[in-house]
Amino acid sequence: MSDQIKIDFRGVEPIVGGDVVVFVGEDLRLTPLAQDLLGAAAQALVTRVAAVERFRGKARSVLTLTAPAGVAADRLLVVGVGDAAARAKTDFTRLGGVVMGRTGAGRSVRVVFDLPGDAAPAQDDGAKAGKKKGKDKAAKMAAAAATDEAGLPAPGADAAADFALGLALRAYRFDRYKTKKKKDDEDDSAPSSFTIMLAGHAGAKKAWRSREAVAGGVILARDLVNEPPNVLYPAEFADRAARLAKLGVEVEVLDRKQLAKLGMRALLGVAQGSAHEPRVVVMRWNGGRGDEAPLAFIGKGVCFDSGGISIKPAASMEDMKGDMGGAACVTGLMHALAARKAKVNAVGVIGLVENMPDGGAQRPGDIVTSMSGQTIEIINTDAEGRLVLADILWYAKERFRPRFMIDLATLTGAILVALAQEHAGLFSNDDALAAQLAAAGEKTGETVWRMPMGEAFDRMIDSKFADMKNTGGRNGGSVTAAQFLKRFVGDVPWAHLDIAGVAMGPPASDINQSWGPGWGVRLLDRLVADNYEN
Repeated sequence: MSDQIKIDFRGVEPIVGGDVVVFVGEDLRLTPLAQDLLGAAAQALVTRVAAVERFRGKARSVLTLTAPAGVAADRLLVVGVGDAAARAKTDFTRLGGVVMGRTGAGRSVRVVFDLPGDAAPAQDDGAKAGKKKGKDKAAKMAAAAATDEAGLPAPGADAAADFALGLALRAYRFDRYKTKKKKDDEDDSAPSSFTIMLAGHAGAKKAWRSREAVAGGVILARDLVNEPPNVLYPAEFADRAARLAKLGVEVEVLDRKQLAKLGMRALLGVAQGSAHEPRVVVMRWNGGRGDEAPLAFIGKGVCFDSGGISIKPAASMEDMKGDMGGAACVTGLMHALAARKAKVNAVGVIGLVENMPDGGAQRPGDIVTSMSGQTIEIINTDAEGRLVLADILWYAKERFRPRFMIDLATLTGAILVALAQEHAGLFSNDDALAAQLAAAGEKTGETVWRMPMGEAFDRMIDSKFADMKNTGGRNGGSVTAAQFLKRFVGDVPWAHLDIAGVAMGPPASDINQSWGPGWGVRLLDRLVADNYEN
């Protein structure tokens, strides 16, 4: 996980300095636990400052009190969680991001993880420890949590772990190439330290282990997307994926010679204009039964896309370092599954190339034969990602006989026209798999929107000279791209996620301030956890 934040879980302890976070509803009342920890002056002070600042306790709003008189804290952050209806659907990951965003780097923070209107949490080892000599007061504080005014369950271990996940994701920064920093930013290099206090802290620590694994996967994906293309070319990307072996992932790297022997001529056609050799990386996590077919995740990894001979306009071409967002997600997902010891067999296959326009580059009008034996007429060399995916989808299908295949690709500008940066485009030949992805998207906030497919769209990629052409033209561009991929998946349940709008340069959010958001890792990890683990 990121070295920019340290997270710990403890039982309720007296407050002595530092930053303190407490939660209030729209009535602005501190919980009995928070009042006991902060002292008698705290409630009156919060009420008075809230009136001046017009703070109403709305969900995810924050009131900051610096050097509060009569309170044993350097700063008091009062975080709104809204009314009972809002609290019932609190996104604790997002709430953690909000808190991280208001505390800043290099701070020591204690979070009183107790929401207004919650029932008092049952005592576990943390509260029992308070009965020992010298900790009677802490035990009494834990027992003083608010009564169940709103009929809501107390936020437990999972909520605390989700909150910590939000802290970790918001803390991420990618500034490794900055050699000069403003004087005011010198403290930004120091890690923040968070102590989340709740009675069930042992359970929270256990729950955090899986969230920490997911955070590590998201951060890995973000790092990959953010790296400049002169640093992260195909061989370097493959080397970084190979580091997953430390977590127990079996990693196999295929070079140009091996790819040619396999017949991946569609993928090799994209790579032939670049000085950097292509790679295909196969990552296997075997956490399920030995005889169980794996889940297959396929990622487009165009480390830089100039458009090839059909060269892109110069404006914003620098963003094409992120055209490997699908491969980054798959790599991050394999990290998450291995780090949390997921009880499932999974395989990740990523195709890593550069699309460049030298004298040996692929031309419009060329015809290539894919690994499947199907021939493809090249209409536009900037429709390259589908050529990479065609070969690795077929390879994954034939070699691993998976339970399903999900591919992720920054594939078309057309999906941005359709969905902006709000959702990934979902295309699928299987309604059940599509429904599972949609449900996982709602739970994680990495949402998908199902798009149509059909015979009429498929006819748009028929070619006069080959089995198909690599683009159906401007109209329905994201759909015809999906129809192209569908020709390489056979009868395997399959979903294609067009992530061109969400994998790079999204609007800043409560849990991500980075150009590369690591989109899809949490979505697919939740899909696996909810539906496929033994």
